[in-house]
Amino acid sequence: MKRKYENETVDVVIVGAGAAGGVLAKELSEAGMRIVVLDAGPFRDPQHDFASDELAMKQLGWQDTRIVDGADPLQMGHNNSGKGVGGGTVHFTGVFLRFHETDFKSRTLDGVGEDWPIGYADLAPYYDKVEKEIAVSGPKYFPWGSFHGPYPYPERDPISPNAQLFAKGCEKLGIRWVVSPLAILSAPFEGRPPCINRGFCTQGCMPNAKFSTLIVHIPKAIRAGAEVLPDCMVTQVNVGKDGRATGVTFVHNGKTYEQRAKLVIISAYVVETPRLLLNSANAQFPNGLANSSGWVGKAFMTHSSNDVYARFDHDVRLYKGTPVLATTQDFYHLTGGVTRGYTLHARGVRPLSFAQGISKSGGSRPVWGTRLREAVLDYNAYARITMVGEVLPDPGNTVTLSECKDSNGMPLAKVTFSYGDNDKRLIDHAVSTMKDILKAAGGRPEFVVPDTAHLMGGCRMGSDPESSVVNSYGQTHDIPNLFICDASIFVTSGAGNPTNTVMALASRTADYIKEKANLREL
Repeated sequence: MKRKYENETVDVVIVGAGAAGGVLAKELSEAGMRIVVLDAGPFRDPQHDFASDELAMKQLGWQDTRIVDGADPLQMGHNNSGKGVGGGTVHFTGVFLRFHETDFKSRTLDGVGEDWPIGYADLAPYYDKVEKEIAVSGPKYFPWGSFHGPYPYPERDPISPNAQLFAKGCEKLGIRWVVSPLAILSAPFEGRPPCINRGFCTQGCMPNAKFSTLIVHIPKAIRAGAEVLPDCMVTQVNVGKDGRATGVTFVHNGKTYEQRAKLVIISAYVVETPRLLLNSANAQFPNGLANSSGWVGKAFMTHSSNDVYARFDHDVRLYKGTPVLATTQDFYHLTGGVTRGYTLHARGVRPLSFAQGISKSGGSRPVWGTRLREAVLDYNAYARITMVGEVLPDPGNTVTLSECKDSNGMPLAKVTFSYGDNDKRLIDHAVSTMKDILKAAGGRPEFVVPDTAHLMGGCRMGSDPESSVVNSYGQTHDIPNLFICDASIFVTSGAGNPTNTVMALASRTADYIKEKANLREL
């Protein structure tokens, strides 16, 4: 393997080239730093490596084995982790929401979770920057939270039949809705074309209308001098006798290499980041790196993402258009027996995912056989709404190391998850609301599919080193030149899609690193 910086100590090595890693690579390389980015998956070419094929494009998700446990074990893979340059941004739906001010103050406002050490105002300029950089399309007026628009590019038009039914149901019930803010172009931008509504967003966007760091940030980082090494699985963060990080060890095609660096940033996402830290334990740090508090791998969160399908007496055709084109956040902050809240999306789906989803909808009596076949034959007549529900942090939800090992000799991650009582009440509230909207639009709700999406937490930020892993910039309390920057540093999950917040945090961290590097304080 040819390496630009093989025998050098670079300024920064970044583990993971997803939403956060891509931003960091661009920002730091454009500041003149020597950057190496390592990703466990391939470097894909959208025009040659993507296909309009649900089965084939499962490869965009992390398919490596993970052990799951708990009262509500998670389904791991395409729905929550990417693998390859671009990470999860390659196969996300493009929904691009900001967190609300209330998301940073759940302990103060509602007596649950923990407050973040930062507030909305700290991220607002970075939300602005990221949205402008990738030309987010959205409504002229967004009625919820602290940001009300306008977005850099106009909202997507027209919206899909499924989104139109969602809008109809909401309007009959007095629920506000908008065309969803999306990291998908509504007009040309930087040589990329506007969306043509192919609808294969989660299979990878071949025309490049949908943003990903694969096609936006990583190419800019490379032009600025960064080296991006795909198919390189980092197995160890190395530490010197002085307790500072010295670089990483990684495996490529069965051979082991080392990359030395003055600064190490882990942006490997919510399962792989704790896994790497715990596997890097040594005599100085016997419980894993950055883990003097014992909080590495603890209190990770997902979003509850249950779906409701309703049958209509006319064709809806869920495959038409971008998957998410209509949204409401009228239920973002609930009161009266349910704490926190959720976002609802009109959510299109392709035939295979439809069949797989409704097959799980029967609880103790799964839908299969004749009933499944009959429902799938009527696929075109169904509409769908999905929720993005806040899940409260629980120290019992953990990412740990199992006794099983992968082909590199690295212990597999064990992901243990159970819903809390409030999480379950919130799901019930959302399912009832989704049914009401579909009924108001003229549909008959038939299937409720339990699901989850997105992962957050596990290496949370905080001001107290005894109850957190990093400070608000992702700098670990224990090792000053080791940073974590991805969704694992979230304190709470919020009730909206997290990618915008991940990227805003990464942009803020990049500014901090540049400032400290100029002052020689890292």
